[in-house]
Amino acid sequence: MTSAFKPVPDEQGKLSIEALRAELLDLFCQLAYKTGDFLLSSGLRSSYYINGKLVTLDSQGALAIGRLLLHQLPASAKAVAGLTLGADPIVTAISVVSAYENRPIPGLIVRKEPKGHGTRAYIEGPVLPEDSEVVVVEDVVTTGQSALKAVERLRQAGYQVNRVIALVDRQQGGTEAYAELGLAFESVFKIDEIQTRWQELHAG
Repeated sequence: MTSAFKPVPDEQGKLSIEALRAELLDLFCQLAYKTGDFLLSSGLRSSYYINGKLVTLDSQGALAIGRLLLHQLPASAKAVAGLTLGADPIVTAISVVSAYENRPIPGLIVRKEPKGHGTRAYIEGPVLPEDSEVVVVEDVVTTGQSALKAVERLRQAGYQVNRVIALVDRQQGGTEAYAELGLAFESVFKIDEIQTRWQELHAG
């Protein structure tokens, strides 16, 4: 199922940030948001669940995500990274779009456990100069622990990590957890915006 929303390109054939955001919001509501009784990876129970991978692995969703998050990266960013598995398609989307936008940004994937053979590395991707600025990305943030694991590994590798960008903030402690470590945090959507739009789409 794809979004019925078809934004109009500008004179250069590109979609505006507002149009991309509206398209992505509809995709989250149509593909990823579910109601019911769910156990989250954080151990919390919830009356709703957002399966971000149904959007990040959708071709239309990946393109919108790559364009939106590339726009949100600071000019000083040298790479994007995230904890496998949720962040993998986001990292890839940003990196691919960056090449087309003439602002090449490499991607790094942070393993939960070190590779079991070879170099036994925690981080996959190009080796960057020490102190390179890396932005951590995430699909859905609840308590923030997944992104914090990535931040820890990247900092141990000698990179500067000062910012986390998520697609959806469930507003259940992630912001506070990031602030304790001096991390700036921003999200494309807060959960109430998704829930409001979901109700609009399902009204009647």
